[in-house]
This record gives sequence, structure tokens and C-alpha cells, in this order.
Amino acid sequence: MTPDQIESAVAAAMPQAVEELKRLAAIPSVAFPGHPEEPVFAAAAMTEELLRSTGLPRVQQVAVEGSFPAVFGEAPAPPGMPTVLLYAHYDVQPAGDPAAWRTPPFEPTLIDGRLYGRGTADDKSGIISHITALRTFQGRFPVGIKVIIEGQEEYAGDRLEAFVERNPDLLRADAIVVADTGNPRVGDPAVTTSLRGMAAFTIEVRTLKEALHSGSFGGAAPDALAALMRMLTSLHDDNGDIRVPGLPRGSFLGQGPSEEEFRRTAGVLDGVSLVGSGSLADRLWSSYAITVTGLDVPTVSGAVNAVQPAARARVTVRVPPAGDPKTTVNAVVEFLRQVAPWGVQVSFGDFTVGSGYQADSGGKARAALNRAMERAFGRPPRDVGAGGSIPLVNTLLRQFPAAEILLFGAEDEEAAIHAPNERLDLEELRRVATTEALFLQELGLPSALGI
Repeated sequence: MTPDQIESAVAAAMPQAVEELKRLAAIPSVAFPGHPEEPVFAAAAMTEELLRSTGLPRVQQVAVEGSFPAVFGEAPAPPGMPTVLLYAHYDVQPAGDPAAWRTPPFEPTLIDGRLYGRGTADDKSGIISHITALRTFQGRFPVGIKVIIEGQEEYAGDRLEAFVERNPDLLRADAIVVADTGNPRVGDPAVTTSLRGMAAFTIEVRTLKEALHSGSFGGAAPDALAALMRMLTSLHDDNGDIRVPGLPRGSFLGQGPSEEEFRRTAGVLDGVSLVGSGSLADRLWSSYAITVTGLDVPTVSGAVNAVQPAARARVTVRVPPAGDPKTTVNAVVEFLRQVAPWGVQVSFGDFTVGSGYQADSGGKARAALNRAMERAFGRPPRDVGAGGSIPLVNTLLRQFPAAEILLFGAEDEEAAIHAPNERLDLEELRRVATTEALFLQELGLPSALGI
């Protein structure tokens, strides 16, 4: 196919792609404990249905120990051609407070060319970009194709890592496309060349056998919630820099966003300062970050006049690409033990860790992607970092050291992933699907292989 034919085919496929994204994003496939499992399996089934529609001769669900099934597809490589592995995930973050959404989180709503709803960007856009690119070739793929779409990346991505380690031949490829990142801005093409790792855990503080009347016992009885708050706030100094020993600030060689751009994208309120030291690129892409992502305490609406006997929090730590997440989480846990006041009982559990990633300079696959992205976006891509984590990437790098790993996608920085009002720009989806189809075609050309 010519580039013109590919661009036309993707453009013609967009109405179907948007309708399928709406269907997929309407499924509340939250794979966190405590959420219904049926929708997660429903998302796996729809993902399998979509992959079968692309003309891949082999499509099936594969069991992942301790997790939800992954969906795998494969087409053998033509003689002498490389194989490309395409990755995405069908699970999503919890919606959070429905009142914070302008539209219902699991009723995808199209407004001014943007599709709002949980998972429209992260990462069901990745699934649809793969599907749309593959359909372009009507079953006659220029390179070998493998597809793996997992079902628990947002909560337990380490389980797919173990699956890859046990089944290396299933996913072995020459180039790997990870469609779970995006551009700094819509229409601003970029390839993500570094990812922070992640560590997360739950901390519980206990002080009393049961709740006590705050009038009768307050002032002497140790409040578990007050103790936990003191411990959590001690993680940062007044400037917002981390106080945990052994977690130094890093540096990123490329250019990051300006403060004005970041404040606008993040929605920082007027008069509120940013936190931390160093350039924004340093803080966002190459340094540690600690965030309290959840608290188990009485709600304001359900509050009673009581001293709390127990309180829990979920803590997430972002780790620089070269950092060790296990060492990092141990350092944070030990620090919290040391600052615990009043002899309170502290326990930790539900640990999750994932390694970061730093790309090499790039080879034939990256050169093919550069050409494809320049055609689709009208200008060449630049290298950027990402503060988020994709646990699978470093495992793929270890298992397939000769493979080029390419991270790009339709999730621009204003897509509000993991937050209320997540949305996807549909023109960005078209450009990314076009990029992927052009890339597959480019990689199958003799000139791309040096033939």
C-alpha cells in the first residue's frame, strides 16, 4: 500500500473506530480488588472480538496467573520480514467521585471532537489504534504481527511481567510498540524514551481497640488518624522535596514543559505554588515522587465525634528510570516506621513494584517510526520522558534485549488520565492510528531493513 492509501483507509475507518471505542469505554473494566469482575471479563471478550476483526489468523485469550486474561493475536512474518509486538491494556482506573465528572464516567460522551469517559484515553485508545492500523492491511500484513492486550496493568502489572518471563517465545519480536503514552500536546508528535518506575503499598496505623467518644477521651487517647497524618506529611519538607534518605533528585537532559504550560495543563489554581526543586523535566521524569493516593478514614458526611482507633493510606512512589523500586519502597517504609509517633502500631502490605525504562538511541524501527510520524503529524517527533510507569516495558527489555521498544500513543497531557473527565481527542487518535499503519508498512520495506 502507498502512504496515501494508508491515510485514506484510516480516515475511512474512523467512524467505526469511534463507535467501537464508545462500546469498549462503556464497560467499567476496573480490575482493582473490591470491584466487580464481570465487566473486566466483558472487556476481555470485546477485545478478543475486535482483534478477530483485523484478519489475524490466531486470536485467543491466554490465562495470566493471579490476574485477568490477556488477549493474544498473531500473524506470521512474511519471509525475511521482522515481527512487531503491539501492546495495550483493557483495564482502567476507578472512576472516583462521580460528582467530579461533567459527564457520566462510563457513558462515553462526544463533545467538540473529544470523547469523554474513563478509559477513552488510558488505554482503550491504544487498543483502538492497534485495531484500526491492523485493519488497514485487510489481513495482508507487511511484517509479522503479535498483539498482547492485558487486563490488570493499572493495579498488578507485575503479573503480566511474570507471564512474559515464563512464555518468552510467545511474545518474542524485533520491535515492540507500547501504545500507552502520548504527546505533550495534541498534534505535537513525540516518542517517550524514559519511564519512571513505581512502587506502592498500604500503611495501617492502629492505636485503640475501638473508637472512643472524643469528649470523654480526646486529649489523652492516641488518635490513629492524627498519627497517620503526621507520618505522611513528614515525607516532604516545606518546599515539597522528599525527606526520605537515599532518594536524591535526578536530572533529565531533554527539554520539559514551561511552568506556564505545566500550570495550565495540570489545572493549578491561581496563587498556588508548584512543589519541589529543579527543572520541571527533572521533577516529572527523572526524580522520585511520593503521593498519597487514598485514605480509609471516616467521611465528612459520616463523621461522628470519636477518636479513631485505626487509619489506612495507599502510598505510591514514582522511581527514576535507573532506580530500584524495591530498594525505594524499603527506604520509604523504614522512614515511616522511624517517624511514627506515640508508639503506634504500624503495618504495611499490598506491595506493588515496577521498574522504569530508558531507551537506547534507536535503530531501524525508530527511524521507520520517525518517518511515519512525520508523515502523519506533519513534523518529526521529539523525545520526551514520562512520569508514569508501565511495568511491562522493562521486562520486555530484559527478555528481548535486541528488540527496539517504541512508546507512543493518543494520550496527550491534557487527557486527564486517572482523573475525572478523562477524554480523548479523536483527531489525535486518527493521527496515531495512521502513524502505526505507516510504521508497519515502512518497516516492511526493503529500504527500512537495509536490503
